[in-house]
Amino acid sequence: MAEAADSPGTAPSPARRWLRRTGALLAGVPLLTGLLQLPAHADPSDSARAASGPGSVAVAVDSFTPAVPGEGDTLTVSGTVTNKGKQAVTEAHVGLRVGPVLTTRSAIDDAARDADDPDVGGGTEVGGKYVAEFDKLTPGVAEHFTISVPVDELDLGGDGVYPLGVALSGETAAQPWERVLGVQRTFLPWQPDGAETQTRTTVLWPLISTAHMTVETGSDAGQTPVFLDDGLAAEIAPGGRLEQLLTLGKELDVTWVIDPDLLASVDAMADSYRIRGKDGTTTAGTQQAVAKQWLAALQEAVRDKEVVALPFADPDLASLAHNGTGVTSSLSQLKAATDVAATTVETVLHVTPSTDFAWPVDGAVDRSIVKVATSAGADKVIARNDSLKETGGLPYSPSAARPIGGGTTAVVADGRLSKAFQGDLTKASASTLAVQEFLAQSLALNLQTTKQRSIVIAPQRMPTAKQAQAMAAAVTALQGGPWTQPQGLPEAAKAKPDAGATTKVPSRSAYPSSLRKQELTRSAFQDIGTTQDKLDNFKVILTDQSRVVTPFGRAVNREMSTSWRGRAAEASAFRQDVRAYLDTLAGQVKLIDKSETKLSGRSATIPVTVQNNLVQGVDHLVLRLTSTNPTRMEFGGEGFVQERIEVSGGHSTTVKFATSAHVNGKTTLIAQLYTEDGRPYGSAVTFDVKVTEITATVMLVIGGGVLLLVLAGFRMYTQRKRAAARAAEAGDTQDTQDTEETDGSDGADESGRADDGPVNHDAPEERLMGESVVPPGADDPEQPSDETPDTAAESTDPSGTGERVDR
Repeated sequence: MAEAADSPGTAPSPARRWLRRTGALLAGVPLLTGLLQLPAHADPSDSARAASGPGSVAVAVDSFTPAVPGEGDTLTVSGTVTNKGKQAVTEAHVGLRVGPVLTTRSAIDDAARDADDPDVGGGTEVGGKYVAEFDKLTPGVAEHFTISVPVDELDLGGDGVYPLGVALSGETAAQPWERVLGVQRTFLPWQPDGAETQTRTTVLWPLISTAHMTVETGSDAGQTPVFLDDGLAAEIAPGGRLEQLLTLGKELDVTWVIDPDLLASVDAMADSYRIRGKDGTTTAGTQQAVAKQWLAALQEAVRDKEVVALPFADPDLASLAHNGTGVTSSLSQLKAATDVAATTVETVLHVTPSTDFAWPVDGAVDRSIVKVATSAGADKVIARNDSLKETGGLPYSPSAARPIGGGTTAVVADGRLSKAFQGDLTKASASTLAVQEFLAQSLALNLQTTKQRSIVIAPQRMPTAKQAQAMAAAVTALQGGPWTQPQGLPEAAKAKPDAGATTKVPSRSAYPSSLRKQELTRSAFQDIGTTQDKLDNFKVILTDQSRVVTPFGRAVNREMSTSWRGRAAEASAFRQDVRAYLDTLAGQVKLIDKSETKLSGRSATIPVTVQNNLVQGVDHLVLRLTSTNPTRMEFGGEGFVQERIEVSGGHSTTVKFATSAHVNGKTTLIAQLYTEDGRPYGSAVTFDVKVTEITATVMLVIGGGVLLLVLAGFRMYTQRKRAAARAAEAGDTQDTQDTEETDGSDGADESGRADDGPVNHDAPEERLMGESVVPPGADDPEQPSDETPDTAAESTDPSGTGERVDR
C-alpha cells in the first residue's frame, strides 16, 4: 500500500523521523524547566503559546469510506487541516487514533459534543506509514490530507462503536516539541460478523414544500392557475431541493410521505400557468417541461413503494389543537384536507396511498393534538420519543408502535436518529460527521438487546439539498449494513408493542415552548373562519360552484399549513390575499347605484338593476326593495317587495317594482340582494323617491284644456265646411258670368277688367287663394255666441315668393 502523504517532496524514513522527534523533545526539556520557574506575568511568550497551543489547528474530515467497514476493507479518511494560529507549525503529521468502544448511546452523544476538543483523550495513534506528513503549516492556509489504512491495522475488538480521532500533531517556535494541536473525532461502527437480530428500520422520506399557488385563476375554461413566484420550479429543477430528494430517494427502500398540495402544484405547473409579479401583474410560466419530467420520475420512483399521504397542504395539527378548535369550521377544514388527499395522490401518481397517519410538527404531541389529529379519520399518530418519553425504565429503545387508547396507535420515532441531519450540512466535514454519528447510534441501538424491534426514523419535514444528500448517504450505508433491515411504515405501526413501553400521552403543558411560539395564532384561525363564511355565502348563488369552491377550498387548506411556522408575516399576507380576491369576485355581482327618482301620482313602478360581471351565471338570489317610511310609500302593505333573480354571466337584469304613495314628499328606499336562505349579499343601494301627487283641481284644469281642444277642432271643421259651400256657390255664379261674357265677346267684364283667361280651380295656387277669400258678411258672428273677429280680413292678393301661407 502506498504511503499517504500530501506534503511536497520525499517523506523522511520512520527511523529518521523518530530521531528528530526525540532530539526535539530532549532539547525542549531544559527550556520547559526554565519557563516553569518564571513568574506567569513575566512570561513574554504567553500570547505566542496561546496562539499555537491545542486547538490552534482545525481538522476537518470530509470523507470517510466505507462508512461501515468490514473485515478486509481499507478505511480511507480524507480532509483538510488549517493552521488558525499566528506561528507556523512544523514537523506536522495527521494520524488516526482509535479510542475504547462506546457501550451506550449516551456515550456517543458525549463523544460527539467533544469531537474537536484536543484535551479529551482519543486513544493510541495508528503509527507507521498510516499518517500524512507536512513539513510546514503556514497560518491561514488549508492543506489537504488522505490516509488509507487496512481495518485490520486498527486493532479493533468486538462489535460496537469506536471513536476514531483524526489528529494533527506538530510543533511551533514557541513550543518546539510535538503535541496534538487539533483533532476531529468521528465514529467507526464495527460489526463484521453480522447481528444476531436485525432491527427493522423504517425511514420516512418527506416530499413537502411551502405554499406556491395563489387562489387566483384565469377566466378561461381551464382556469389557468397563478403562482406566487417561480420558486417551485427551482426546487424541482435539476440540483434543486425536491429534485435531489426524488433522485436520492428512488434508490432507497423508504416510505414516501407526500403532501398532496405539492403534487397538485407541480401538476398545475405542467400545464399552462402564470407567475405573479411584485407589481401584481402576471406573466406566463415557462417551466412546464421541468414539471412534467419531475412528475414522471416520481411516478416511477413510488411504483410498488409505500406512500403515505398527509392531509392536503400539511395542516398544522398543533396550532389547530391549541388555537383553532374554538373557531367555527376549523376542524371541518382538516376533514376536507384529509378527504381530498387520497384523490389527489391517486390522480397524479396512480398509486393508492395510506391516509390514516397524522404527523404533528417534530413529532411533538399532547392529548389535545392527538384528539385533533384523529378527528379527521386518522388512527395513527407519528410522534417522537423526546415527546413521548419512556417512564418504564426499559434498558433498550422499544418498538415504535404504542397503543395510546381509543383505538389510536402512536408510532414513536427515534429522536436521535430523526434529528441527526437537522444542522448546517453545507460543509462536507459536517455532513460526514452526521452520517457516522447516525450509523453509530443505529448500531448502538441494535446492540442494546437481541429482542426483535421496529424502529422509525422521521427526519425534518423539508430537508435542504445538502441534508438530503447526507440522509441518503446514511440510509444507503444503513441498509447495506449487517444490523438492520428495511420496513414500511404501515408494517411498523402493526408491529407488536413492547409491554414496558410508555403509552401515556403528555398533557398540553408539556408541549415545548419553542414550538408553541411558532404556532398559528387564534386570530389567524378567525381570519380563516371569516374567509370560509364569505365563501359559503358566495357559492350558493353560482351556477357552477366548482370553479370557485375548489380553488378557494384548497387555498383555505394552505392557510393552515405547517410550513408557515416561523413565517408569520408571509402567512398573514397569504390570508389577506385570499380574502381580498374572494371579495373581488363576490363584488362582481352587485346592484347598480341609483340617483333620486321622481314620481307623479299615487302609483308607479321603480326599476332596480342587478349586474353580473362573472363569467358564469348566478341564481338563488332575491332582490328586496324596502321603504324606510311605509306611511308615505308602501309595497303591497308589507313595507317591502322582493323578486327572485337570475343573471347570466357578463349580463345585467332590471326588475320593476310596483309601488303606491300615500302623501307627497321624499321617501328613502333600500334595495338589497339576499341569498335564498335570507343572508344579505353584497352592499345595499339606498336612494330617494320624490312623490308629487296630482290634485283634483289640476285634473279639472287638464280636463278643461282637453275639452277646449276638442271644441276648437269641431269649430275648425264646421268653418271649413261652410267655406266650401260658399266657394261652391261662388263657382256657380262665376260660371254664369263666364257664359255671359262669352256671349258678349268683347273680352271685358262689366267693370271693364280684362279677362285673364279661364280659372283653374284645381291648381294649388288657385285653391289656396280660394280658401283665403273671405265672403262678404263672413266676419259677422254666425251664431249668437260667436265672438266678433278682432283682426282684419286677410289680403286676397297672391303671396310673395317664400312667404308662408296660413291656412
